[in-house]
Amino acid sequence: MKRILLLVIGLIFSAFIIFNLYSSENKSGVGKSFSPTPEVKDVKIVKASFAIFTNNIFRIFSDPKYHFQSKDVYMEEANIIIVKTKGITWDGFFKTLPMKLTKECLTTGTGQVFCTNDSQKLRFFINGKEDVNALAREVNQKDKLLVSFGNKTDEEIKKELQQISTIK
Repeated sequence: MKRILLLVIGLIFSAFIIFNLYSSENKSGVGKSFSPTPEVKDVKIVKASFAIFTNNIFRIFSDPKYHFQSKDVYMEEANIIIVKTKGITWDGFFKTLPMKLTKECLTTGTGQVFCTNDSQKLRFFINGKEDVNALAREVNQKDKLLVSFGNKTDEEIKKELQQISTIK
């Protein structure tokens, strides 16, 4: 009877060891031996600049809370953006920041709200030309985006456009 009991215990112990060895090979073996071929991406870095004016106040994005918010599109310095993924729109960029911007309203990172109304308007310009759909446009190399809120003359808009950094 002792021999049978020892034999059963030995079989159970052997089965336990074999099971654990087999399980650990399946868990770690696949990960160690399998290495997928990395996908090579043709990354073309795009740099662009922008300016936001609200009632003639130039908004400078120098606060670190606006920088490096996404690996695909980000700011390294105030008002200059770097795009590393094809297809990023201006809207996509602004959505990475702690603020909100739509065709009608701008909500700043400090909670100030500027919406188009009877006397003031939120306007968008890309490369000097007014574009109501600017947020939907893909960011291109050396683009200059102006977002301007207020009751502005053409001369005031021209002065704001001149304050947008030029990418070299």
